[in-house]
Amino acid sequence: MIATRTPFRITLGGGGTDLPSFYQKHGGFVLAMGIDKYMYVVLNVPQADRLVRLHYTKSESVTDSSLLQHELAREALLRHGVRDAIEIASVADLPAGTGLGSSSCYLVGLLNGLRAYTLNPESRATLAEEACEIELDILKKPIGKQDQYMAVYGGLTSLEIDRSGKVRVTPLIMSTYALSDFVANTHLYYTNTLRDTTDILTDQNQAMRQQSGGATEDSLLEIRDIGYQIADAMRNGNFDRFGELMHQHWLSKRRLSSKVTIPVVEKLYEHVRAEYGVLGGKVAGAGGGGFWMLYCPRESNRLTEFMSSQGLSRLHYSPELEGSRVIANVLKSYSGQVHGLRRAEAGNGE
Repeated sequence: MIATRTPFRITLGGGGTDLPSFYQKHGGFVLAMGIDKYMYVVLNVPQADRLVRLHYTKSESVTDSSLLQHELAREALLRHGVRDAIEIASVADLPAGTGLGSSSCYLVGLLNGLRAYTLNPESRATLAEEACEIELDILKKPIGKQDQYMAVYGGLTSLEIDRSGKVRVTPLIMSTYALSDFVANTHLYYTNTLRDTTDILTDQNQAMRQQSGGATEDSLLEIRDIGYQIADAMRNGNFDRFGELMHQHWLSKRRLSSKVTIPVVEKLYEHVRAEYGVLGGKVAGAGGGGFWMLYCPRESNRLTEFMSSQGLSRLHYSPELEGSRVIANVLKSYSGQVHGLRRAEAGNGE
């Protein structure tokens, strides 16, 4: 058995500028933080048959990995030449569709496990790019590069993406005390709404491809510039400035699509800014539901109580500094023998 653990992430600035439709024109910048909520992926070698068994929200059993309906698992297995005789299961601390990067966490965790299984370790940058290639190039998903890189690296991390798509990964160094203070004042609430970001991101991509200097492009340029300012505020420990900038980000992001926010969130946001000293907020990920982040420096307990009265529970979290990792590996002694057997069978035409 091989088990991997991969952290979810929250985006602090620059979200949306990591999509190819934007960074190929202007370059992108994202600041994000891994959190201690995880996707777990477990790989096992069955002893009685050669089927591919996959367990997620449903289960699949097929004779060849190319027959899997689960796109991410199928492409990851094919990429590493694993066609049969494997069982994969996944569980997560948080549900999918909440804006915290669950799909890429699954893919990165699976790729990390497959590399351990095939005895083919690689650098973190290679693992992140491998996940990007599967999601963006092979499956043509309308997403960006931050989720894959944050799943791999974790930490409080800035991602600078040049026009060619090359990503420069830079940890943002803060003292433990300052980081704890920031997390204590940065609330996450679940909106009780799951969403598919495909429609939102497809609209954004199409607008960027079709327009030159249009409203979408202007908003994303603002979001990138705000992201740089947020990174500076974080480095300087000026967290109130972070909150103010997050409000500016909220206003810019709303202009990207009418689907970014939902009416109940809009109404509550104005109320908590007026009554509880919230300086800024954002809906996680592309928007439309999932988790909602608020920065509240002085009325934290009152805000938590009020949000609870509205049916929105606070998710307590801590920063996660390691990124995706293998946490159990008991196949190492014989996984090479398994693959050697497969190669021999292929050579014999079996």
